[in-house]
Amino acid sequence: MNHFDRFALQRPELTAALVRGEEKICALIGRSLRTLPAGEELVSAGEDHRFVYRLRRGWAGRVRFLPDGRAQFILLFLPGDIFAVKSMFVREHPDAIEALSDVVVEQIDHAALRAAYEKDSDIAMRCTWQVIDEERRLHNWVVSLGRGGVSERLAVLLLNMRGRLALAGAIGSSTWTFEIPMTQQQLADYLGLSLVHVNKNLMKLREAGMIAVRGREFTILDVDALARKAEPLLDSFEASRPEFVGQRYAARKVAS
Repeated sequence: MNHFDRFALQRPELTAALVRGEEKICALIGRSLRTLPAGEELVSAGEDHRFVYRLRRGWAGRVRFLPDGRAQFILLFLPGDIFAVKSMFVREHPDAIEALSDVVVEQIDHAALRAAYEKDSDIAMRCTWQVIDEERRLHNWVVSLGRGGVSERLAVLLLNMRGRLALAGAIGSSTWTFEIPMTQQQLADYLGLSLVHVNKNLMKLREAGMIAVRGREFTILDVDALARKAEPLLDSFEASRPEFVGQRYAARKVAS
């Protein structure tokens, strides 16, 4: 993988430091492995939490539970992602982080990572970058939730997940079939929709020949059409990368 793909929209002069920081954090954090089953919380809301994680296998999600039982998934973490970096800076996390599938994580105590952060500018750069990249994805998703139609949100979700899995090496570069290990209710809680709206609009995308769905397995059949559906909500990085939108759409976007 090209390092420019790993760090979206970074200034070129920062690439070497980001790569070194990634390698140093992996060396530090890879000494302690944990395996957790689907549904288990890695981080509990409102509690002091001591660890920062790197996801080796599986999916996890940051989620906020409301007093009346409603939930909103805020961010999804995929293999290779570093998360809970805020453990270094805050006394408690405002949201929970839950395993969406069986997961394997590497972990490091926040004090150990902060000590390395303070001594090594490469590690500090990589930790800061993680926050910036999460902000980029959050901004994009806020626009999707606030202004996106239901089918547009679904299209963005599917393209985003496929692209991130491909860039992480979790699926092949030519593979457009992948599993989303979330229940229908969890998908609805991420999309900010009811189950009825999710199912109805998945059916529309299926009937249009853009996707196929078999349980939790999704296949993007017409990536160009799906990218056009998602177009108003795609950020500039994802709209130009074939891992997310396919070769034809990405070529047209770059040419324009």
